[in-house]
Amino acid sequence: MFLYILYPLSKYFIIFNVFKYITFRAIGATLTAFVLSLILGPYFIKTLKTRKLGQAIREDVPERHKVKSGTPTIGGVLILVSILLSLLLWVDVKNVYVWMAMAILLGYGAVGLVDDIVKITRTPQGLGGWKKLGAEAFIALFIAVVLTMHPDFNTSLSVPFFKKITINLGWLYILFSILVIVGSSNAVNLTDGLDGLAIGPVMTCASVFMLFSYVTGHVKFSYHLLLPYIPGIGELAVFCGALIGAGLGFLWFNAYPAQMFMGDVGSLALGGALGILALLTKQEILLVLVGGVFVWEAISVISQVISFQWKRKRVFLMAPIHHHFELKGWEEPKITVRFWIISIILALLGLSTLKLR
Repeated sequence: MFLYILYPLSKYFIIFNVFKYITFRAIGATLTAFVLSLILGPYFIKTLKTRKLGQAIREDVPERHKVKSGTPTIGGVLILVSILLSLLLWVDVKNVYVWMAMAILLGYGAVGLVDDIVKITRTPQGLGGWKKLGAEAFIALFIAVVLTMHPDFNTSLSVPFFKKITINLGWLYILFSILVIVGSSNAVNLTDGLDGLAIGPVMTCASVFMLFSYVTGHVKFSYHLLLPYIPGIGELAVFCGALIGAGLGFLWFNAYPAQMFMGDVGSLALGGALGILALLTKQEILLVLVGGVFVWEAISVISQVISFQWKRKRVFLMAPIHHHFELKGWEEPKITVRFWIISIILALLGLSTLKLR
């Protein structure tokens, strides 16, 4: 909105010229989303408590989690609202890539919201795994088809740390896109089991993709850094800024001991957003590195299930792996902060690929 309302005034007042710069609007989106989260957060928590929209704690989690029963959930709505309002002010609303990212964010948020409501009002199992995955796959399929039809987009994968190695998937890129988006979404969902655990790595991943989207959408930077130039993709930096700001605001209330949880509406939406950001910036494989914490969590669950079904033995004391460390005696804040540290290190390694190729 500011781009079309305030920037034209630059012909009269030079100060309004700043609204054409992506960097300025990305910072503005970050701060706006953060402030909105802080302002709306207390009212949101109060509303959730009044409507008795509290988290039901599963029986198979560590005993210490039982005291969290009834903590307001679906806090992810606060994140989505803050992102949306911030983007309305700062982003170029005509940018097709922003609309793709928003479609995944809101579509997966809707699936998560329905799942959360079903868990609260009907059954702890929610929608059920196959129904939820089916809805996620359908949304991802639609966006993948739209994406591959875009004239400025190609179906090749770039390999981190190698400048000349690319893999052209052709029409298989659609299936690959579905795997990336759905996999990323559910990996974040699995990670969201401790206070503040998931939102930290989400923000570090978003920070990496903020930089990659900016340089990929810049002719000179992309050429210098040997990245594929994609016109208009730089606008996703504003999207990432709003996501980071909203995440920081949510963390204010989600830090241990949490005043509210994000629920599936938040974890599925944010995970899906990371997936589409990786696809749009042509850093699909890099997501495995910078989102290593989420990959680790997902692998722990998969290996636990396979091992128990085949050998009737458990690889970990409990999966996802953050519960394993809880049962090993680690305190919840220690697990969270150490996972954040790992996420930051992986993000720095991801950023190093800008030069190491």
